[in-house]
Amino acid sequence: MFKSTLLNPKVHPMPSGPLLHRYPLKVWIVMGLLILVLLSYPLWGEFVFDRRADFFLEKLTTIVIFALFALSLDLLVGIVGLVSLGHALFFGLGAYTFAMTSPAFSPASIWWMLPLVLGVSGCLALIVGFLVMRTKGIFFIMTTLAFGQMLYFAVRQSREAGGTDGLFIMFRPEVAIGDWMLINLDNPVTFFYAAICLLILTFAFLRWLTLSYFGQVLDGIHDNEDRMRALGYHTLHYKLTAYVLSGMIAAVAGMLSAMQYGFANPSQAEWHLSGEVLMMVILGGMGTLFGPILGAFAYELLHFSFEHLTTHWKLLMGVTIIVAVLVLPRGLAGLLIDPPRLSRSRVKPASTESRNTADTSRETL
Repeated sequence: MFKSTLLNPKVHPMPSGPLLHRYPLKVWIVMGLLILVLLSYPLWGEFVFDRRADFFLEKLTTIVIFALFALSLDLLVGIVGLVSLGHALFFGLGAYTFAMTSPAFSPASIWWMLPLVLGVSGCLALIVGFLVMRTKGIFFIMTTLAFGQMLYFAVRQSREAGGTDGLFIMFRPEVAIGDWMLINLDNPVTFFYAAICLLILTFAFLRWLTLSYFGQVLDGIHDNEDRMRALGYHTLHYKLTAYVLSGMIAAVAGMLSAMQYGFANPSQAEWHLSGEVLMMVILGGMGTLFGPILGAFAYELLHFSFEHLTTHWKLLMGVTIIVAVLVLPRGLAGLLIDPPRLSRSRVKPASTESRNTADTSRETL
């Protein structure tokens, strides 16, 4: 019998981290430019959009929150290979946990609110993950969908959760030490920067995770779980850990969404939201981490454009997603990592090989 601990590189040596998930320089350049544009928006937004600058600031904040949500799902879909249609379960859980525990007449402290959201979502993800991880393929997809809809109907029919109207939140949490306020989240610009910082920190954490020994095991599970199990790895532990981490990150995104709009409602736990964030991951490029961020921006910008173009914007969105999947099977990230090209250096070896094969055949004859 094989025995292995959760993290024991001495027992099972694997390739070094830099061999996996390496990004070319242009990826870092594009992501750096994107962050620079976002950070500088309060400086140039008013000159470009005039009175609509505040509206587009709210829109950009929403996109950043959805990028964080997509990043959490990519850990499951792209890294581990588990396609979930119920990830809105944790997004809605984060929103409702924040809404139901916030004081009615005073702001909550971020120092206990954030750990509470992480703790509640982590516990539920541990329970749900323990059950759904025993299924595979379409059964895993349908099981996660079922759990997600459980929360949706629970909050929709609950008086304590506000029913179909949801719950309204009067105050955003305060980030303070004693009487000294560190960050004023009531300021839309400050909240925008806080959301960007959380996105960058989450990306850095998942980037470190995928390059670690733990992340390499997840890659092995994604490629061939049976082989990893035959090598002695307890794959259920690894997948369950990834599922819990993914759920906790999604819950933080849900909390940010409730903080931004000042309410939590059942639509934040509906399966349609799970489908939308899955399309963001596919459009951006699964398993790349930076791809879902690009996918969130692309999806929301297309959504905004089509919605203001026609009332049948969903038809245009569906056709665009289908064409994008057919033309860009690796998503937007594939354009940066390995752009499609037909160079002579690739064609020439093939023609040379075929010519040598033909010569060999003639000599044999």
